[in-house]
Amino acid sequence: MAASEFQHFKYAIIGGGIAGVTCAEHLEIVDGENSTVLISGSDLIKAVTNVLHLSKSIDVFDVEDKHHSYLQQICPSVSVKPAQVKSIQPKKKCIILSSGESISYDKVCVCTGAFPKQLLPEHKHVLYIRDTESVQKFQQRITDASRIVVVGNGGIATEMIYEVTGIEIIWAVKDSWFTAAFIDPGAAEFFKPELAKDKTSKEKSIVKRRKYTVDNLQIKENRDGAVVGGALGPDWHEGLDVSGGLRACQDAESLRRRRVQLVTEVEVVALHEPLTLHSTPELLSRLTKGEKISTDSSGQAKAEQWPVYVELSNGLIYGCDFVVSAIGVTPNTRLLKESDGFTFAPDGGVCVEEDMQTTVPDVYAAGDVCTPSWQWATHWHQMRLWTQARQMGSYAAKCMWSSVSGEHIYQDFCFELFTHATKFFGHKVVMLGLYNGQKLNGQYEMLLRMTRGMEYIKVVMKAGKMQGALLVGETDLEETFENLILNQMDLSSYGEDLLDPDIDIEDYFD
Repeated sequence: MAASEFQHFKYAIIGGGIAGVTCAEHLEIVDGENSTVLISGSDLIKAVTNVLHLSKSIDVFDVEDKHHSYLQQICPSVSVKPAQVKSIQPKKKCIILSSGESISYDKVCVCTGAFPKQLLPEHKHVLYIRDTESVQKFQQRITDASRIVVVGNGGIATEMIYEVTGIEIIWAVKDSWFTAAFIDPGAAEFFKPELAKDKTSKEKSIVKRRKYTVDNLQIKENRDGAVVGGALGPDWHEGLDVSGGLRACQDAESLRRRRVQLVTEVEVVALHEPLTLHSTPELLSRLTKGEKISTDSSGQAKAEQWPVYVELSNGLIYGCDFVVSAIGVTPNTRLLKESDGFTFAPDGGVCVEEDMQTTVPDVYAAGDVCTPSWQWATHWHQMRLWTQARQMGSYAAKCMWSSVSGEHIYQDFCFELFTHATKFFGHKVVMLGLYNGQKLNGQYEMLLRMTRGMEYIKVVMKAGKMQGALLVGETDLEETFENLILNQMDLSSYGEDLLDPDIDIEDYFD
């Protein structure tokens, strides 16, 4: 097709991640008679599968890497173009691809996700875990590693700490407890014994689905040479061999061993090359845990320099094979910033109204790239999680169809209550509403119940009404607590009996 020719679609979606693919799937459902094109930066797209409904607003699901032909098979009205978007021209309603091809549209939804925040840009010893290719790089480098430093306190860092075995891990977090983006100090204490437990064979689950690698797939690159791929889903580590420490030299028991040292209330100050560290006595004096110990051809142990040395804000320096940075994400709004008329939130996301439309007519956005600018419901907040990407993608599809058809729709119920279900350290975790007292300015009470190794239940109360809950383990309380948060029933008379294990509150409030 010549560069001057336009291929027209009723709907266009930019991004093959969870939000974009979900948007395409729901456009097939609500308006399958009209054409949709999804533009993905890779041959891979992220497909949501095995959806299980725990309650009215809580779903758990798998996210699989699939070839883009999968989406075209299940959605006949959807075409997929594995290509890089060069620019968007909202006034002309066209998208220019790096190939020179032009696509015109009536409505477009931008689902370009987010980039990892850069600890130290372009450093050869720093890895960022964000998409399929970055996971493959990590898997390759950990094979011969004996110590890594993980920086970050969110979901990706937590999952990595639990999954990686056979090597020493220094886990550097800026807070006074780990996984602070999701849990409170009490829950961190509940999980703390898991850091020292060896991995059992039961924890290595079999993934009975096809896995793709980037070796045999076409990957498009952005202008900076970085692969543009969909964000990882909840089971990105499933089926991967992430044991390190020269695995050929270790027995099976050693490869299952967890060796995690948690360093709290620190940030990375600098990374030092071996020559710099060893030529600076002041730096060398702060080296902690010594040099790398390896074995020569005769079986004798010898000390050698680490590839990189990490200086933390507490003054200590650790040598390691490489650093994994998981310090959060920044909305990928590059394409939109090259056009006029868009409004951006302080967190960097493009602002969207209640119909997921940006301030530019007929341009919508969903997932990590956007920030809802309407007044949020009391018990909802944005956290840029795969669950919210799926919810926003689905709702954006309905909004675009509503605009085309003239049919009125109400805002999706998912924006009434924040919900997220995942797994940390092998335990089921459900977060509801203001589970960490968000937006309450410290004006709340907590009810707690914990059984070591089995369950941790925290309820956030204000003026006798439930505002949020954190459920760890197989509590079967998510639906009951969801209803209590939504209907704002006065629970003052129950007091601490609300979490009495001898009272079946699930049936009581049924």
